[in-house]
Amino acid sequence: MRVLVLGGTGLSGPFIVRRLAAMGHEIIVFHRGEHRAPLPSGVRRILGDLGDPPGELRRLAPDVVVHMWALTETDARQFLELFRGAAGRAVVISSCDVYRAYGRLQRLESGPPDAVPLADDAPLRESRYPYRNKQGLGIDTAAYDKILVEQTLMAQRELPITILRYPAVWGPGDPQHRFRAWLRRMRTDTEIPIQEDFAAWRWTHGYVQDVAVAPILAVLTDSAANRIYNVGEAPTPTMGERIAEMLHAAGWRGRLIAAPAAELPESERMPYDFAHHLVIDTSRIRAELGYAEIAPREQALAATIEWELGEAAATRS
Repeated sequence: MRVLVLGGTGLSGPFIVRRLAAMGHEIIVFHRGEHRAPLPSGVRRILGDLGDPPGELRRLAPDVVVHMWALTETDARQFLELFRGAAGRAVVISSCDVYRAYGRLQRLESGPPDAVPLADDAPLRESRYPYRNKQGLGIDTAAYDKILVEQTLMAQRELPITILRYPAVWGPGDPQHRFRAWLRRMRTDTEIPIQEDFAAWRWTHGYVQDVAVAPILAVLTDSAANRIYNVGEAPTPTMGERIAEMLHAAGWRGRLIAAPAAELPESERMPYDFAHHLVIDTSRIRAELGYAEIAPREQALAATIEWELGEAAATRS
């Protein structure tokens, strides 16, 4: 099978590429050259930008094209213009930030909490452009909206598409550094305060090597076409439990102390409505595609801790 991966050099992409290549598939990676991830020698690289794609991309006629970086409605339209009639199927990475619970968590809209876990057909956000007023995310925050990406792609049937809604992805290479601040504090503190509503909040995560399994399964399964799947762990712990697990795996024997937001320094207060949990139901992808985690938990924690502390040390030096 010929598989074209758009992106593929960031967080989960290299795992996808290496695994498909090891299975004997012909893999071509098209990217902008911002990351030089080590990939198998047989993988062909093409450099460029999808805003002005080289003509050879369409001529490749891939059996499946995997789009790792469709962030805006424009991205989705350009993708369809390029690959309709030129690819057999497509797998596109989306996000669980499409759900209404996320909009209410962010206080972009109001209403009672949705029942969790959120199934693949749970209500979507009524608001749009959830990151428009945020800085430093490394994306086009003014135009980003995965709902518009999904709607554009699924409104047509010329190119069969599988949508994979990623959770919060953690592990080595995580650009959000979800655990760095907590790991830094363990060096000096035996007690660490944590905002109590955040500590009790549940947010589905997925280790980078585990979530990479989902696109591989979607590539290999023809019946995944025109389906939407949530990806992530099961079950989902509270954030307090998650952070405590990470700190204790790093050797910290202190205590997290839940405290009201008003008792924390203003810089540490989180302004979200944590009544809205983002617990994602992943039963569909597990039942239909056989999705399951592959990374041993202890190894995942150790690799993340080593990377985060190493990155932090490099930043200080």
